[in-house]
Amino acid sequence: MRFGLFIPQGWRQDLAGIEPRDHWPTMSALANHADQGDAFESIWVYDHFHAVPEPNGEATHEAWSLINAFAASTSRVRLGQMCTCMAYRNPAYLAKVATTADIISGGRVEMGIGAGWYEHEWLAYGYGFPSAGTRIAMLDEGVQIFKQMWTNGTATLDGRHYQVDGAQLSPLPLQVDGPPLWIAGGGEKKTLRIAAEHAAYTNFAGAPEAFAHKSEILRGHCEAIGRPFEEITRSANYNVVIGATEAEVDDRIAWVEEHLSNTVPAKAAEVAEDFRNGPLVGTPEQIVEKLQELEKLGMTYAITYFAEAAYDRSGIELFESEVVPALR
Repeated sequence: MRFGLFIPQGWRQDLAGIEPRDHWPTMSALANHADQGDAFESIWVYDHFHAVPEPNGEATHEAWSLINAFAASTSRVRLGQMCTCMAYRNPAYLAKVATTADIISGGRVEMGIGAGWYEHEWLAYGYGFPSAGTRIAMLDEGVQIFKQMWTNGTATLDGRHYQVDGAQLSPLPLQVDGPPLWIAGGGEKKTLRIAAEHAAYTNFAGAPEAFAHKSEILRGHCEAIGRPFEEITRSANYNVVIGATEAEVDDRIAWVEEHLSNTVPAKAAEVAEDFRNGPLVGTPEQIVEKLQELEKLGMTYAITYFAEAAYDRSGIELFESEVVPALR
């Protein structure tokens, strides 16, 4: 099994209480921790502008700015976004942004892409909020533009949502045919069909029953277009709450609630309960057992999030020393 690590960027209240001047040192130190070890194959950020679980004005650093900063300040880990919202940037422009990051990093960029969902920030930033069908159609057209530009160095598309006419890209990405595409989202009729056609990776629901169901839908789309299902690596995102004992696990969940009570008090208990009920909560032995169950279902790439990462690395270190080796 392969592992990625989310770097706190503020979006989930995970830099709250840290002075802005210390945000980059905090993020960079965690990225370099992952880069210097061998537990995590990749590091990840979210592509959002307003914080969750409610838009309360807490720091939320821009994803592709961070990708380029990490590209220049790390040397081994791969660099992903979970996931870039297609409609937030013109896709031809975004193909060029990703290419520049790929060159700076020496060919380490992963292209996470999705249709977007956070209505509040869409409206606040003036993007409107089109229907789900329209957003997914924009995703489909944008991916076509990516693939043309990364393969041919030019793109032309007279689409319903995007029109490009000889958009040029030079130089090409270092990775042949461009950064691998991660199509994120579990929409069964359209998003997973786009994934079957274009994705090297998918990313959808991580709980066992839901993961198995989405996998079968994806398999059906692959069979319909004649693509081998096994070509696509299936991943999922997980909140990790780990402790050497169950008491330590309880302490970490209590910390989550206390931390959030400082910025989103009305949501703190609800979010803490969501953490408690997640698949990857427990001692190392319990988490290994759950990941082994998920691996049997075909989930072979876990992208992990540690709520306390900016303040306390001990959970990450326990995961690195006790969980990762057991799954290799």
